[in-house]
Amino acid sequence: MATIEHSAILKAPPDRVFALLERVEDFADYSDLIQAIEPLGQDRYRWHVHAVGMDWSFDVAITEARAPEVLAWESLDGVHNEGCYRLRPVDEGTEVSLTLTYTIRNRLLEKAVNRAARPLVGKVSRQILERVEARL
Repeated sequence: MATIEHSAILKAPPDRVFALLERVEDFADYSDLIQAIEPLGQDRYRWHVHAVGMDWSFDVAITEARAPEVLAWESLDGVHNEGCYRLRPVDEGTEVSLTLTYTIRNRLLEKAVNRAARPLVGKVSRQILERVEARL
């Protein structure tokens, strides 16, 4: 299992930050790599992503939405992954921490994916938080 973490401080209170993060279908507006997100109902979404020269689609389910502290999800197909945004108030606004874990059962494939995934997830995470902050 591999873990990728990223955090940033946004200059807004946690409730305002959470209100934007919980609108999952809007994430397509927050990153150049996310082409579209389709709501499937019952807190499930189909993501369409273009990365490393390929188009990818996968379904995720929100597993926890506790405003304004936690937004967590888990993949329903494809590479198994789980992610979580944790928000906490700080003097400057809100610290937002992302933790993403994923499992690939083939060690050789996992090494290749790790080399590509870390910079891609870091880029997407930075774009999302920068663009969320711009909307605040």
